[in-house]
Amino acid sequence: MISDPGTPTLDQLRVFLTVVEVGSFAGAARKLHRATSVVSYSIANLEMQLGVTLFDRETTRKPQLTDAGRTVLAEARTIANGVHGLRAKVKGLLQGLEAEVHVVLDVMLPAERVVDALKSFREAFPTVALHLHMEALGAVTELVINRGAVVGVSGPMNDGINGLERIGIGSVELIPVAAPNHPLACAEANVPGAGREHTQLVLSDRSELTRDKDFAVLSSRTWRLADLGAKHMLLREGIGWGNMPRPMIQEDLDSGRLVRLDLPEYRSGQYTFDAIYRTDVPPGPAARWLIERFVQQNTPEA
Repeated sequence: MISDPGTPTLDQLRVFLTVVEVGSFAGAARKLHRATSVVSYSIANLEMQLGVTLFDRETTRKPQLTDAGRTVLAEARTIANGVHGLRAKVKGLLQGLEAEVHVVLDVMLPAERVVDALKSFREAFPTVALHLHMEALGAVTELVINRGAVVGVSGPMNDGINGLERIGIGSVELIPVAAPNHPLACAEANVPGAGREHTQLVLSDRSELTRDKDFAVLSSRTWRLADLGAKHMLLREGIGWGNMPRPMIQEDLDSGRLVRLDLPEYRSGQYTFDAIYRTDVPPGPAARWLIERFVQQNTPEA
């Protein structure tokens, strides 16, 4: 018995996998367009190189994998899949396809739109690695400007910024909400300015680009949060009131965990989205396809 196995060739592994797939040496020979003796010889050489018996040829008419054969099979499949993946990636590169795409999305973008786009992207470009970033407000644009992402989906924070291409892809409704026991929710009617008298939960901007800009902030008493999920959680617990994208809280509204507030100064607003990229770094085929998917999501069906 050898203690240091040799290195099998890709062709030997291919023959081995084919024998396992069809269940016989003769069947593998027909599929590979080779003589049965050549297939048998290839398997014998593979066993000799590895120092293990891959098939039980004595107790059954058809070759059955030994324990060692099953172990080798798992590794052989991993190697074969890796080679197939390598060939697919190189083919994509030769066709001008990106090896990877970095994308940054605004946290306000409805989850169903994100899932639809990314699932479809995976199906259309299985060889392209996608790197997803989720940011809020100006941090989306900042990541694109700083070349951390080639494509972004940003909110209305891009006015006056040069060097960006913008493509409108729709909007989401923001509505003021609070827990049902919050004073603004309990009041029969809120007078103008009532929202200013209570703590408003506000999504903070971590970027330098738009740090001093506020979106639909009414109260001077604010808690600023860097995470939209944390804001959602605190709203449901009755800690303050705030504006939230309707799709994210629709189930809370339906169940009564959150209540839409009737504020005379702000009943709702539209948070618009743009697909953005640097004009000097135009997106490749896969990234362009992703932008188009977001555009299609916002196109009414005929």
